[in-house]
Amino acid sequence: MSDYLKSHSFINSIIGEGTRFSGELVLDGLLRIDGDFSGSIETTGKVLVGKSGRAECNIIAGTVVVGGVVQGNIFSSGKVVILSTGMVIGNIHAPRLVIEEGVLLHGNCQIINDTESSPGAQVLSSSGSYSVEWEKD
Repeated sequence: MSDYLKSHSFINSIIGEGTRFSGELVLDGLLRIDGDFSGSIETTGKVLVGKSGRAECNIIAGTVVVGGVVQGNIFSSGKVVILSTGMVIGNIHAPRLVIEEGVLLHGNCQIINDTESSPGAQVLSSSGSYSVEWEKD
């Protein structure tokens, strides 16, 4: 496989719209969630929760992009992006955080320097709250 393909993420796992899945996912590459997922996710790659996606889980990933709903904690070694259609009920721990206008967030955010293991790492915290009802069919 060429170095170009190895260095770029590709979607190798999809939970499509209308699909429900429960379990533990450990993967490389990019996971896209457009349906309902509950369990846990661990990847060094990326997790994308689409506008129609709902994830009730803890996510450990390199990069996380939320356009739907995530109920659980997000741990990122790279960055977390919450799009204007996104909703997060849980805590976020990442070196970089991008939040668009209109996001609903209930939880704490910890922004840690990339050198988080150093004793002098800077920690910035913020929190917000809102009310939401999440129906499961």
